[in-house]
Amino acid sequence: MTTNDLKIGFTTGSCAAAAAKAATLMLFEQKRTDTVSILTPAGIRYDAPVTEVMLTESDSSCAVRKPESDDPDVTAGILIYAKVQLAADDFGEAAKTESRVIIEGGEGIGKVTKPGLDRPVGDAAINTVPRRMIEAEVRSVAEEYGYFGAIRVTISAPEGTAIAGKTFNPRLGIEGGISIIGTSGLVEPMSTKAIVDTIAVELRQRKEMGADIAVVSPGNYGLDFMRENYGYDLDKAVKCSNYIGETIDIAQNLGFSGMMLVGHAGKLIKVSGGIMNTYSAEADCRMELMAAAAARTGASGEVINGILDCVSTDEAIKLMTDAGIEKKSFEYVMERIEYYLTKRAGNMLIGCIVYSNKFGLLGKCGSVELFEKAFGENR
Repeated sequence: MTTNDLKIGFTTGSCAAAAAKAATLMLFEQKRTDTVSILTPAGIRYDAPVTEVMLTESDSSCAVRKPESDDPDVTAGILIYAKVQLAADDFGEAAKTESRVIIEGGEGIGKVTKPGLDRPVGDAAINTVPRRMIEAEVRSVAEEYGYFGAIRVTISAPEGTAIAGKTFNPRLGIEGGISIIGTSGLVEPMSTKAIVDTIAVELRQRKEMGADIAVVSPGNYGLDFMRENYGYDLDKAVKCSNYIGETIDIAQNLGFSGMMLVGHAGKLIKVSGGIMNTYSAEADCRMELMAAAAARTGASGEVINGILDCVSTDEAIKLMTDAGIEKKSFEYVMERIEYYLTKRAGNMLIGCIVYSNKFGLLGKCGSVELFEKAFGENR
């Protein structure tokens, strides 16, 4: 399946629901099946090949291989298994639950260890929408065969333990495996939604764990600088990648009283021009903005043209330093950064630190109180 010439895939949630449906069908029919069809929440039908079938009179299991797509995805190609059992008396109170479908995580499915995620601490990392999909598919088959008792479904992904470290899971507090995720049931190629959703999860976790100021950074570049100058471990910051504007919006909506943006000049110089998505394919006017800042200090045409010809921000900063204008230039840069950040943040306090690994602190803005709280409560 394609859209705009890019191949769409299906989420781990869709694979889990398809495997659960196939296992339920085989348990009631007592015969193997090679394919199964489900309707995703996006309204797209998923015809999934079924493999790894094991069938007895009391339980059934099978797997669906997660399809490849044009989205970079470490889970593409892995097998998602579902094992289905009718709930016997020894399943206790669980068999009396209203849903009648008891969903558990098996091998390779992570456990939630931090608050603020889709599932409570201690639960298997099988998110709400996939759980609904699994339940709906299993119940529809069971009711078709006149069974209205409870059914236990165990979802597993044996390869999940090994690949979990390549995902955001360890950072989010999901240990021991992958997550079964998805809201539409589809993996949309080159979509930024997954990254922004991850930023929202991290910010929500910080808020639920008591943080009032969100410390945010595009990445870990400048780890030593922040440790040496502020006693702060940049690993603890929420990583916003290029999505500065969306991150500010999320922090504001979650009720943070303030946000501290920390990063290298190569990324954050763009904010001085009001650019809130710093991805180079969206906007790359670093040298133009640095040249404009230099021009505000009265720099010569030779210096300005030299900056415009630079490839890196560090190269441009060296030209400014050699001309003795770097301090005044970055005072102007920080004025513009503060203007645009404050405009986006509304009533939420916001500050920023801009540095270079080579030249150190270049500029900062924000109140003293904001700095103290940001690097105090987030240590």
